[in-house]
Amino acid sequence: MRRREFIAALAGASAWPLAARAQQRGPVIGVLYASSEVAWANNMAGFRRGLSEAGFVEGRNVAIESRWAEGHLDRLPAMVADLVGRKVAVILTGGNGVVVRRVISATQTIPIVFTSGADPVAAGLVPRINRPGGNATGISLFTVDLVSKRLELLHELLPSAAKIGVLVQDDLVGIQDAARRLGLETIMVRAGSESEIEKAFATLVGQGAAALYVSPDAFFDNLRERIAALALRHALPTTMDNRQGVIAGALMSYGVDIPDGYRQAGIYVGRILRGEKAGELPVMQPTRFQLVVNLKTAKAIGLDIAETFLLRADEVIE
Repeated sequence: MRRREFIAALAGASAWPLAARAQQRGPVIGVLYASSEVAWANNMAGFRRGLSEAGFVEGRNVAIESRWAEGHLDRLPAMVADLVGRKVAVILTGGNGVVVRRVISATQTIPIVFTSGADPVAAGLVPRINRPGGNATGISLFTVDLVSKRLELLHELLPSAAKIGVLVQDDLVGIQDAARRLGLETIMVRAGSESEIEKAFATLVGQGAAALYVSPDAFFDNLRERIAALALRHALPTTMDNRQGVIAGALMSYGVDIPDGYRQAGIYVGRILRGEKAGELPVMQPTRFQLVVNLKTAKAIGLDIAETFLLRADEVIE
């Protein structure tokens, strides 16, 4: 064998394991969220559990390419274009209707599985629930649709409170109607950056808010520790849409088991990778809801919670 041929053969042999490993990775799943990877860790753990149940394990027979905007929505166009340009096999996205709509408008061929807090039909993500058609389906997490229930629970804990602060990025559908039914006044405060969160609390306290409702949004999820710390500093009873906010220190949450919703999204992605069409899979809706209360926070802000209320909770953090 000539020296040049020997070197070429040797190079080819040494590169083979790398090529084999690349082939073993299988299809590539694109993941796009406006939040941060750290804030979404529990959700993504649920997603990977669902993928595993469907027969796909990252690094073994599937790869995951993740893009995290970390609250910077201006980064989304480039991130969407990148994933679409890579021609990933399927895209998982959600946490914000703006994000999902941007992904759906960017491709009519790549299957999309979304996680949506809003009604996906009303939000314009799909035309129907049972057979959405097109290239998108997903999991409805009901985070927005439970506005009235969360407000009722907050009012039950604080029956004498007349003013409720509401922290929003966009308009929160239903909150004012729900507040009027309960005889409550809402103080709506917008915050689109971390620096505005602190100003928002100062405004709420200055206007006499007795409690705080944090609207469901990936941006606020990304800052839940900061929001919980400010709520504790101002002794402001705060309700959020998910358990992770209560673990961070918020007083209460009521909603679906979000990591389990992501597990279901993982199963859907697996089914699509096996050949099913996204548009033929119905948008999945939750059937179980959790009430979580942080008793440690209640004691820290001097709030007594009735035993009957605690007995209704699915989880009490002490």
